[in-house]
Amino acid sequence: MPDTTPDAHVHLALHPQHPSAVVATLTGSTLHTARATLASEGFRPVNDTTMLLVRIDHEEPHYANITANLLRDAGIPVDVTAQLQEEIDTEWTWANHPMTWLDRDEIRLVSAEAQKIHDDIASGFLTIHQHAHDGHTTVAVGTYQHADSVHLHGEDHLRVVSGSYDTPKEAIADFERLYGDAVRPGPPPATGREQQAANALAEVSTSEVAIASDAPAEPPEVKTELVPVYAADPGDHEGLLDKFLEERDEWEKYRTWEDSTTVANHESLTLRAIFDHDAVGRETKWTFAAYDTPVSDRLWHGTATASTPTAIVSALLDAVATENAWGRSLSTSATETAIAEATSPLTDAEWKHTIDGRYITWQAPGSQEGGVQFDAFAAQRVDSPLPAWTIWGGHAVHQPVWALHLSGHAPAALVQYVTFEMAEGRGTRLVRPATADGPALRTTPTPAPVAASPLAAQLPGRSR
Repeated sequence: MPDTTPDAHVHLALHPQHPSAVVATLTGSTLHTARATLASEGFRPVNDTTMLLVRIDHEEPHYANITANLLRDAGIPVDVTAQLQEEIDTEWTWANHPMTWLDRDEIRLVSAEAQKIHDDIASGFLTIHQHAHDGHTTVAVGTYQHADSVHLHGEDHLRVVSGSYDTPKEAIADFERLYGDAVRPGPPPATGREQQAANALAEVSTSEVAIASDAPAEPPEVKTELVPVYAADPGDHEGLLDKFLEERDEWEKYRTWEDSTTVANHESLTLRAIFDHDAVGRETKWTFAAYDTPVSDRLWHGTATASTPTAIVSALLDAVATENAWGRSLSTSATETAIAEATSPLTDAEWKHTIDGRYITWQAPGSQEGGVQFDAFAAQRVDSPLPAWTIWGGHAVHQPVWALHLSGHAPAALVQYVTFEMAEGRGTRLVRPATADGPALRTTPTPAPVAASPLAAQLPGRSR
């Protein structure tokens, strides 16, 4: 009887340029069982001997470990690099997961369902007809091939099916009834995590995989271009936090019981910045708050995503560290006067100004890559969960590449710091040279040292 033991060997390693992704390299003459096992856990073929696991929930090490055990059970030897094994052995917690009632395994089940939705969309099995932003997150309506139509709620690892319909016509009609003027045609723009996943799949190559277990791949040749700050790459947020604390003795930092969180407190205990070291893409990286006294209710608050250019966050930190953290806000002064003061840099720079119901929006001349929006309705409510100010980069405020939000009580002078940077600031982004396969692509930059902006001195009362 012939020997049916698979003549295969699998090597698992972290992707050299996308550390959360896992590369599987196969050797041997009979690879059918190995390929089928890898595919069952989400690995996708790159070529005859290479498969790649990339997920939007960054749980690749967990599923790589499951795959390794399945392969060994099938009699296939598996090597796991030390770096990947370290990630497998690290049990991350989701302290800020919105579904606080779920345990770790249940959270993974939610993420697995969201991953399936993502894969169905990417493969064309689920076609998205329309999308909208409901004030909190992205919603969409789509139809499965030869199956039901569905409503989707949420983004990335939190996306779920919120409703099912017999026909696309019924689903679309109800979607338009629910979201009205917010409805946009087609699928929403890719989130930061979805872009990372797509880049990992697109950029993997045989040469990159060959050196994955030995040494980091040589970075692709890139060039830097100077762009308006709202179109710049994020930069080094960790370095910005360290620089801010080093330069200001009146601020101190401490770590919470969560290793992923640093809190920066002013000595008066009335100003605070919370920094999430693990946040990526459009996840909240910074949270800001100001108080009248250490025991009073919050005066104003704000957030900034991990994809926000550091120059924008630096402008806000500069304002928070000065007396501009308190002052005239929309709730304590004439609204028109405060808005005019807050947005005067945009007016001076001739940004396009439009009014649409409760929203006042400013966009850069000749550009669709960023803007500032004021929500008059949110500003009138002290306890509003919606931001009064949204400063963003990207093609649309409801689906930004990055966003900074401020509540209605944020002082006009503080908002002016940020709008000045939006109007006058410059930043850099890295661009990969064009190849024979297509146009040049933007790439994620290596964090650069945080430098003081030469524009700081141009704004009255502003220093870095």
